[in-house]
Amino acid sequence: MGLPSDDVVVIEKGNGKGEPFVITINCPDKTGLGCDICRVILEFGLYITKGDVSTDGRWCYIILWVVPRSSSLILRWSNIKDRLQSICPSCLVSFYFDQPSTRSMSSVVYLLKFFCLDRNGLLHDVTHVLCELELKIQRVKVMTTPDGRVLDLFFITDSMEILHTKTRQDETLEQLHAVLGESCISCELLLAGPEYECLQGISSLSPVVAEELFRCELSDKETRSQALSPDMAILKKASVTIDNSLSPVHTLLQIHCADHKGLLYDIMRTLKDCNIRGHRDLDLFIQQNDGKKIVDPEKQNTLCSRLKEEMLHPLRVIIANRGPDTELLVANPVELSGEGRPRVFYDVTLALKLLGICIFTAEIGRHSTSGRKWEVYRFLLDENCKFQLSNMIARSQIVDRVRRTLMGW
Repeated sequence: MGLPSDDVVVIEKGNGKGEPFVITINCPDKTGLGCDICRVILEFGLYITKGDVSTDGRWCYIILWVVPRSSSLILRWSNIKDRLQSICPSCLVSFYFDQPSTRSMSSVVYLLKFFCLDRNGLLHDVTHVLCELELKIQRVKVMTTPDGRVLDLFFITDSMEILHTKTRQDETLEQLHAVLGESCISCELLLAGPEYECLQGISSLSPVVAEELFRCELSDKETRSQALSPDMAILKKASVTIDNSLSPVHTLLQIHCADHKGLLYDIMRTLKDCNIRGHRDLDLFIQQNDGKKIVDPEKQNTLCSRLKEEMLHPLRVIIANRGPDTELLVANPVELSGEGRPRVFYDVTLALKLLGICIFTAEIGRHSTSGRKWEVYRFLLDENCKFQLSNMIARSQIVDRVRRTLMGW
């Protein structure tokens, strides 16, 4: 007999101003559930300050203390509750490991197309509206014309899955018109056509750029735009250790590293992709998917290496030349399930807006290398800004600001 659906996710407000909200989840377990929950939390702009999880492999009980990352966030807690409930396995049927979610795995893709006068921060302002409306950006194509106008194509899905209704479409267009103002020439929302499939990939990366962007390790003597800030130097000290002596059935995984936005998501994403389950804070009691401890030294080394790599740089940020232009590239690993990291486009466009740098063109695509799939964001930067984009120090300052925004520092 399962629990009523209303009891699966309970959200309680903090006792005082500034106190964290407490999210309690009580449901059947499945591989990757922790990753899916952390992804939703990150997508809504929330930060996990503390967490406690217990599971017997069949049923799990999760408590998360969360706070908004920004006081300006508009949080619809009922929507957050609905989203979390949608990814939890059903409580009304017999539960078993790896039970598939009842939520549709393939959402309808819509094309949001608008043509308007360009200005600094325009792309971020539009992205901010889409995030508040819980519309997820799947692909984007931004093109600026010589006369200072911009044509933006956003391929989006609706987390609420009601964008087919006239009310939802009208709300979306109304809020976009409000942020675009009189600069808006045209704005329309329609079902995506074959053009969406054409944007699945990205423009080819040069071998030099691809090597720099996807390398496994950051070298001690970085040249070009990957120069390490003091914060990145701290990240290099991350340690991951494995201990099989404390539990007869679990492997203890201990992680010591600098905090960053989405840290728990990065850990759970890695464990999910490695078919490993179970955790408690950053002392994680884990098992393989077959319910056994990890005793193979090769598997232990592979897991530790993979986690250290994710702790070092879960997001790659570089600046490179693209012909006569200057290009900012950001990449993050894609989950084996096909899900990308939330709010990357939001954070990058915010950082560039605060730096006063206009975006000439932008695109999002997928790139595969060495058996891994990456989501790659490419931005051609407008030269008319306070930074000398050809200067290596200026490039490092831009990279550092973008990386710090992505990491929540």
